[in-house]
Amino acid sequence: MLAGIARDVDGAVQRPPTRPAVRTKFQVVALLVREERARVMGDASLSSAKKANELKRLDGVATLLAKIAARDTSLLALLADDARVSQAARDYKASVLRAGGIEPPDEPEPVAPVVVAPVAEHRVVPRSVVSRQLANPFLAPDFEAAAERVAARPRRLAGWELLEPLFRSFEYAATGKPACMDLPDGRGVSAPLGRQLMPHQAQVVAAAARGHRTFLLADEPGLGKTAQALLAAQAADAFPLLVVVPNVVKANWAHEVSMWTPLRNATVIHGDGEQVDAFADVVIVNYEILDRHVGWLGEHGFRGMVVDEAHFIKNKSSQRSQHVLKIADRIRERTSKPLVMALTGTPLINDIEDFRAIWQLLGWIDDTVPLGGLMTALEDAGLTPADPGFYSSARSAVIDQGIVRRRKVDVAADIPARRVADLPVELDGAVARSIRAAEAALAARLVARYRSAIEARDSSPEGIDLDLARRIAASELKDSDERAGGENVFTMVRRIGQAKAPMAADYAAQLARNVGKVVFFAKHVDVMDQAERLFADRGISYVSIRGDQTARARSAAVSSFTDDPSVSIVVCSLTAAGVGLNLQVASNMVLAELSWTDAEQTQAIDRIHRIGQSEPVTAWRIIAAQTIDSKIAELIDAKSGIAARALDGAAEEDLPGSVDVQLEALVGLLVDALGAAG
Repeated sequence: MLAGIARDVDGAVQRPPTRPAVRTKFQVVALLVREERARVMGDASLSSAKKANELKRLDGVATLLAKIAARDTSLLALLADDARVSQAARDYKASVLRAGGIEPPDEPEPVAPVVVAPVAEHRVVPRSVVSRQLANPFLAPDFEAAAERVAARPRRLAGWELLEPLFRSFEYAATGKPACMDLPDGRGVSAPLGRQLMPHQAQVVAAAARGHRTFLLADEPGLGKTAQALLAAQAADAFPLLVVVPNVVKANWAHEVSMWTPLRNATVIHGDGEQVDAFADVVIVNYEILDRHVGWLGEHGFRGMVVDEAHFIKNKSSQRSQHVLKIADRIRERTSKPLVMALTGTPLINDIEDFRAIWQLLGWIDDTVPLGGLMTALEDAGLTPADPGFYSSARSAVIDQGIVRRRKVDVAADIPARRVADLPVELDGAVARSIRAAEAALAARLVARYRSAIEARDSSPEGIDLDLARRIAASELKDSDERAGGENVFTMVRRIGQAKAPMAADYAAQLARNVGKVVFFAKHVDVMDQAERLFADRGISYVSIRGDQTARARSAAVSSFTDDPSVSIVVCSLTAAGVGLNLQVASNMVLAELSWTDAEQTQAIDRIHRIGQSEPVTAWRIIAAQTIDSKIAELIDAKSGIAARALDGAAEEDLPGSVDVQLEALVGLLVDALGAAG
């Protein structure tokens, strides 16, 4: 029986995606193989030959499970000793045992997890927060919010276990289409001057404007969830707004606030929050430091909360999840109908019950029962879990609470065929300080040369002499080429790439989990090495394409990425893999390091944006904020327009090259330093 079930699972995994029911079967077979092996080993009544034969058969099933896990590495988490066993898995295990003629033993009562309270001395209240509290010591009581906390008691459904059937409804009543609530027409929804919303984005904003206040926004990456959340907050007047995010996208959220809600100011919490602006409209904090700030965040008077990459809270027993849920509860207690949004491209990681923490965050359920509008909808449907139509009705009721799921392929007409999306990241720690010091030293050297040249003249120019600045920059470039050691623009850019590598790889890993295959491009071998170590540590299968490979090894790597569903990422060298490859099996790319030309960047993107590509392509460009990296990105974009015009008739020697970007980056660094010095 176990071998037969394992073969069924193997067949299903070869037709991705792996459905929750298949994952359940995989885990149950693994559990039973483990238990049966222990039983056989301890059975003194079996002869040595019989015992060896039984163990050999069990090893055969175990080997098949290992091959299955190699196809879908996310299944490995289900084999861990501490892996969570859902109620659905326990029920299926019992049915398998009964089918095999074994009466399943009684399940022990579940033991509530021991929650260790955070250490009090780790909690902080930034000075700016104290100033805000003193400026506004009394928040007006919201009696409507208190009244809404009194949930209607179930009538006809009293006594029924409802949460498990609700989770199961997404498995039993699946339609094969993305789960998405009915959304209003978004025409008429406006965006800030110079910005344009895509139709699918405008629909969510329109829903918020009409009064909808809870959303599980599960659009695929690249469909603009950040913009939708910010404009929904604007439409709902949900400021001040708390945004909880992974560290890698913290700077990007602040950037997006300035783009989509330019009249609102954002503050980012770092460390103990010494620099936080408690009077800001949008407060951004990452999961890793939430434990220090959970106290004052819950009392701050937020009118809205956005949790990005909400699958991070799927483990309800984790401190991170408990902090997020606690803050959400405090916001609901203090504010009538707050806007609460969970953003994730993958609301389900291992099991249907991964929904539990997210639904609780949104206020749809608590630990035991559905709440508010969801309970009302279930009551009004007139069905119980024993009725045939319950699961379909229950699934629709949950979706109507605010599940929004769109795929790239569903809205392909709305979005560009190819898009470069910048993801600013903040460098921190000793490496960041070293890079900023090196950049300051380079700027000081350029300024010293410029001023020395000015002093040699008979008269000083008015303002900055840009022609002289370019000559100084050209001289610095020439010296950089000739100088073997020391800090220069090339070594600095390389160090920035090394510092970005962990964050770029982390984002690529998130994309691989969310949307499937991802192409990762870098310039330097050490950046590729760092990324590959991170992928290996996380159990993500990858292949590599480098300049020192043989043609056969290169071809094998491409074939593995394009043909093997278990290979999620290909790590490519910009110079070695930027041309001649067909990688259109992926529609997402991470550019971990910037090239010196738009042409090189375009060649890399064209590895996936080519004939045979059925989805819009997104290239995620990782940029180190507040460094020369940002200036280089601006220059590449500016040069791209020149390059496009050159294709319409300019001579080849007029095309912008890498030296142009290097030169202009140094000119920009010099001009900024002169301006700052006055």
